[in-house]
Amino acid sequence: MFDKSRAAAEDGNATSGYLGKGSRVVGSLSFEGPARVEGAVEGEITAQDVLTIGETAVVNAKILGNAVVIQGRVTGDVTARKRLEIRATGRLVGNITTPNLVIHDGVVFEGQCTMSSDVRAADKDRKVTRVFPHGDHDGDAGDAPRVAAESAK
Repeated sequence: MFDKSRAAAEDGNATSGYLGKGSRVVGSLSFEGPARVEGAVEGEITAQDVLTIGETAVVNAKILGNAVVIQGRVTGDVTARKRLEIRATGRLVGNITTPNLVIHDGVVFEGQCTMSSDVRAADKDRKVTRVFPHGDHDGDAGDAPRVAAESAK
């Protein structure tokens, strides 16, 4: 079972929101206070305080938070307004936008990183380039891969 005192000691503060191991959420999660995710999430997570993605978590979501700590597996873009920390057990496949980044030894990170004190402006101005292999894009039956640049939202 979840031990709130242990999580508080690990995160440095009390946890007000918790999604336990074995739980699964598809959709949007929003936390006002410190939160910890140990289960599976697919969709979007927004946190106004510290968000910890625990070791047992499997997250396929866009994450936006003040401070984010990743210890589990995350696939998706992460925007941390103040700080992002990826600990040794963490795996992130996605892009990072944050002014302060800490990556521990043993972390797997695949993606791009934008470090700016104005996180909202950096995210708004970022261009995303996608390459569509042969015939994988609607209406594209040509032989050459198609490259499309889009503004990130």
